[in-house]
Amino acid sequence: MADRGEDVDAESEDELCEVVNITDYARRHQWWSRVFGNSTGPIAEKYSVASQIMMGGVTGWCAGYLFQRVGKIVATAVGGGFLLLQIANHSGYVQVDWGKVEKDVNKAKKHLKKKANKAAPELNSFIEESTEFVKRNIVISGGFVGGFLLGLAS
Repeated sequence: MADRGEDVDAESEDELCEVVNITDYARRHQWWSRVFGNSTGPIAEKYSVASQIMMGGVTGWCAGYLFQRVGKIVATAVGGGFLLLQIANHSGYVQVDWGKVEKDVNKAKKHLKKKANKAAPELNSFIEESTEFVKRNIVISGGFVGGFLLGLAS
């Protein structure tokens, strides 16, 4: 009898749970809808020009700022590592077989050329889609580019 009671509780508990389709929920509850209000239609018609420039500028500035910071860190790491290897090489701690390095680099070049030729159609379709997006949303894209450049400069 206790088993039947547990089954009833489990069934009623399942009935209380609601299944939510995440993609539909995300389409209906976009974060920018809470900030700028709800509208329908393409993004160019959805928000005012000022809102589009602001959204593009803020996201562009954030991307540019992060790109600048990460770029500095990567450049410092690569340059510092190369400098340390050169010092170690000249001091006699490390012996570099430059012939083997050149052979491996040439092998990697050939491998990359093969991969690049295979990826060309996918890359072309991505470029076409990106170009179409920029054409359809020229205001927000312009704001993004301006913000990105400001982010790089700050």
